Amino acid sequence: MLCTCLQPAVREGARTLILGSMPGIASLSAREYYAYPMNRFWRMMAMLLGEPFPTDYPDRIAMVQRHGIAIWDAISRCEREGSLDSAIKNEEGADISALLEAYPTIKTICCNGKKAYAAFKKYNRPLLAREDLAIHAMPSTSAANARYTMEKLLAAWQMAITP
Repeated sequence: MLCTCLQPAVREGARTLILGSMPGIASLSAREYYAYPMNRFWRMMAMLLGEPFPTDYPDRIAMVQRHGIAIWDAISRCEREGSLDSAIKNEEGADISALLEAYPTIKTICCNGKKAYAAFKKYNRPLLAREDLAIHAMPSTSAANARYTMEKLLAAWQMAITP
């Protein structure tokens, strides 16, 4: 199945960009980032940001944007059966440089999982040399990353997300 990433969830003043690899089937169908109920992303973000857990998607996006966080993907297009990163084939990288030009206040990039980080590095080599960017490889919030409890995720992500 051909998969195309969602539009970036970003607004003026964003300081942190969280990159996934490619949204899973539930997210692509709903046209919402991290729509699969077992993914821990939104619960984790609410805890890190000290906010009540928002149940609907517009409130979830508003929550992260209030804290200067943008969301997008490191892969713009790929072929994949199912939702696992390991099934991604024939990927094309997203143009993160263009996004950073449009939103120059973004100075921190957090890659949500190994595949997102690998794709970011592969398709955005010039950004790796920029001294004004902090780039973090973060543990995946996916339910497939079962060895990371919520407590471990919070500890790992806290240093990159909270000021």
